[in-house]
Amino acid sequence: MFGSPAFAQAAAGPAGGAGAFLIQVVPLVLLFVIFWFLIIRPQQKRLKEHREMVAAVKRGDEVVTGGGLVGKVTKVTDSEVEVELAPNVRVRAVKSTLTSVTPKGAPAAANDAKA
Repeated sequence: MFGSPAFAQAAAGPAGGAGAFLIQVVPLVLLFVIFWFLIIRPQQKRLKEHREMVAAVKRGDEVVTGGGLVGKVTKVTDSEVEVELAPNVRVRAVKSTLTSVTPKGAPAAANDAKA
């Protein structure tokens, strides 16, 4: 049916050995380094700043929760804060859900400029 039979060719020997391996690995390493400096490192930095901000929250600070609630901290425990949203309206929030903390007596514009 076909005019010429196909024969398997012998595999070529190691052309460059370690040199060929390096040519294949260097782009992968370079890609990882780029990802590290553009994505992973800045994200770790933001996470560290958020942990420090949450650890430093104290009574009287104004906070914004992840759900968008804005209020003043009235009580702080190890893992929760009590936030007063309006007079005599208080809710408990998990500390890690706080997205913004404005220290007592600091103007709101100073916090916005920092972000």
